[in-house]
Amino acid sequence: MILNNDYYWFKSALTDDQCDEIILRGEREMSLAQERGESLEATTFGGKDKASMFESGLGEDDPVSQGTKTNQAVKKEKGDTFIRDTHVSGLGDEEIYSWIHPYLAEANSAAGWNFEWDWSEVLQFTKYNQHQFYGWHSDASPNPYSPEVGNPNYVGKIRKLSMTVNLSDPKDYKGGNLRFDFGPHAEKSRYHTCTEIRPRGSIIVFPSDRLHQVTPITSGLRYSLVMWSLGQPWK
Repeated sequence: MILNNDYYWFKSALTDDQCDEIILRGEREMSLAQERGESLEATTFGGKDKASMFESGLGEDDPVSQGTKTNQAVKKEKGDTFIRDTHVSGLGDEEIYSWIHPYLAEANSAAGWNFEWDWSEVLQFTKYNQHQFYGWHSDASPNPYSPEVGNPNYVGKIRKLSMTVNLSDPKDYKGGNLRFDFGPHAEKSRYHTCTEIRPRGSIIVFPSDRLHQVTPITSGLRYSLVMWSLGQPWK
């Protein structure tokens, strides 16, 4: 899909108090999940075809380059590599939705996408400790959610819009860069580091089929909030 805008952003859209409150609620939900015996680790593995998940998409300041160094340290077994290593919890918090949904609607219109959507998934509160990351991936799937997902508001729909909110002060961590892969034949540079989201409280919205990654945290701790908004499949 060819679009005029690959993403749309809002600098420091949420206040420090709002970011602090989301972190407080997210950490509380993580503690409750641990008490229930639930795992907070989001670790995804892929086969050999995923071994190049970091290929030339990282800058020289990142510890993973050309599939070496840290990438070698996070292998599960021969032929398997981490695609993702983070800690997550879900937040179904109506107040937080009310803070961020207006930005989703504005981005969808101002960017010229005008995608039809009618539901947002449970918010994902994400915690990146040192060395944690998320390799190249797309949020979208060609297949609509099936009834097995358990939520009737999801069934028959696909992810159309993705949102990421940076909850951390950029002074509190290094690395952890959101990057896009626009493809080998892009008119602009193929790999793009999204520096617009670095200021605390900043929001980025993008079509869910865009390839992106979060580079490893080299020091400190990064919190983010992710939302996926759903609609009927493309016609």
